[in-house]
Amino acid sequence: MGATPGSMGMTGASGAVMGSHSGTAGMAAGRGATGGGDVGSVGGAVGPQQHWCATMPVHRRLLNQLPDYARARGAIENSTRSVIAGRAGTRFPDVVRIPVVVHVVWNDDRQNISDEQVHSQIAVLNADYRAANSDLGTIPDAFRDLVGDTQVEFHLATTDATGRPTTGITRTSTTVTQFSPDDDGIKSAATGGADPWPASRYLNIWVGQLRDGLLGYAQFPGGPPQTDGVVVTYTAFGTLGTATAPFHLGRTATHEVGHYLNLFHIWGDDGTGCGGTDEVDDTPNQAGPNNGKPTFPRLSCDNGPHGDLFVNYMDYVDDAAMMMFTKGQVARMQACLETARSSVLAPGATPQPAAPVVSRGADRIDVVRRGTDSAPRHKWWDGVRWQPPTLGYEALGVPLRPSPAVS
Repeated sequence: MGATPGSMGMTGASGAVMGSHSGTAGMAAGRGATGGGDVGSVGGAVGPQQHWCATMPVHRRLLNQLPDYARARGAIENSTRSVIAGRAGTRFPDVVRIPVVVHVVWNDDRQNISDEQVHSQIAVLNADYRAANSDLGTIPDAFRDLVGDTQVEFHLATTDATGRPTTGITRTSTTVTQFSPDDDGIKSAATGGADPWPASRYLNIWVGQLRDGLLGYAQFPGGPPQTDGVVVTYTAFGTLGTATAPFHLGRTATHEVGHYLNLFHIWGDDGTGCGGTDEVDDTPNQAGPNNGKPTFPRLSCDNGPHGDLFVNYMDYVDDAAMMMFTKGQVARMQACLETARSSVLAPGATPQPAAPVVSRGADRIDVVRRGTDSAPRHKWWDGVRWQPPTLGYEALGVPLRPSPAVS
């Protein structure tokens, strides 16, 4: 559903910039839960319902803890709007490819999933993101014209950060019995997990035992590089081995990578109200998440005759019931790969052009462009002066080397 006028802040100073109007946004029950109530705060006194995505609670934790994250999110949203508004069709010259490293963190032998199970997940990502999945034919006729191909493919990394050959899979034995999104413990060797590979060059995916029935979570672009990436529980990863119905078709990773590429939940993360937004124009308004396997039409928020787009990857239905991104969601993900995530694309696959993207708001101008190291950087006019107050640009969610040159 498209943005409501006035719903988005321009400076990224608050949670409102993330397309939600409610202080409880992002706390809705997750995939497979019964109903759309709150799951409680991350690390708070209220325990989560089972089978939920923790991306929005993690997002709110970062907003509360890291002022730079809020500022980066505002700039990324501004650049996303500008790229989409200025696009005449796709800017991708062809298919682009993202190198992936999968960190398997295991406490018992069953959690040490096979290479074949990892490969099955990569195959699902490639089918889903290219609109080549075998279940496209079951999409209700009313929604078929909305289906979009992202022109994005994924492959396990073939060289590590030092240039040595790799399978793109790491394995870490741990004494930790389950991991939580409260502290991102699975993402650090110091807390029993595995350290990420450079987030500016790889999509890091961690697989392990998550707490309380949690399926997975992701970090939106603009966050700390040491925790950037996607986490999926080992029973919802891939299509064989430990993958367990109803989350056995690899769609948890499809959903979480959508967040990694700057997609919000399709109902706009306002609980069960009708006032939120996912910042996408071709997704219908929707009152909260759907669960299980809904039947068409599923009506809410006066969105008849076709109702909720429950077959969308960014809803909370079972794996067998989700099967598409919309063209509007594709535009948003491609804008992310042109700006905040441009450095992760395989060499030679960077979308063109790489010219600066300029966004203007009340008393603010943001300029986002790619540096010579392919990392996204920005500077902004705060109504009085340019920031940062030097000739350089500030990094957006990736390490900033001294005095970066800008192409």
